[in-house]
Amino acid sequence: MTGAAISATEVPAEDRLRADFYNFLGLLLSAPPDQPVLNQVAALDGDDSELGRAIGALARVARVTRPEAAEREFNALFIGLGRGELLPYASYYLTGFLNEKPLAQLRADMASRGISRAPNVYEPQDNIASLMEMMAGMIVGRFGAPAPLDDQKTFWSRHIGPWAGHFYSDLEAAEHSVLYASVGTAGRIFMEIERDGFRMLAG
Repeated sequence: MTGAAISATEVPAEDRLRADFYNFLGLLLSAPPDQPVLNQVAALDGDDSELGRAIGALARVARVTRPEAAEREFNALFIGLGRGELLPYASYYLTGFLNEKPLAQLRADMASRGISRAPNVYEPQDNIASLMEMMAGMIVGRFGAPAPLDDQKTFWSRHIGPWAGHFYSDLEAAEHSVLYASVGTAGRIFMEIERDGFRMLAG
């Protein structure tokens, strides 16, 4: 996703951490990880929180995963012969079909926020990786000024909250998930944390 970052507004450290995790999920879900990315994942340290334990488990799996195995797993899950085991799109999860109303609503919201698809990307914008990247960009101001929390809540509740937790649960349980089962666990827990955090906002 592209957009012009025009604000130098300081982003709180906790929000930068949130953005980093959204970017991390987007990176792993946009393409199979190569060895440098696997090394980065393997070096992560988790704490004793639920998310920290999930991150620790993901790091342990990454340490014994080779790029070739990660690519086979990614292809089986998301590409396949004709289609992968999972279809990681908002339209599919919310309507049962691709390229439906949720995608049109997202495109309108992107246009209003000055967010455009990268020129070398052709799949629908409502895929989970793109939405993770968009959320990260809004938090840190990649598409303009950093979005206030209430604006983040609006975007999340409209385009991510209704389905992303279900997707991550499906990823945890998918037949071909090994490395990505741990990605699914971390993503599901993070979505629960985000939901709880947004619920604390007034309105």
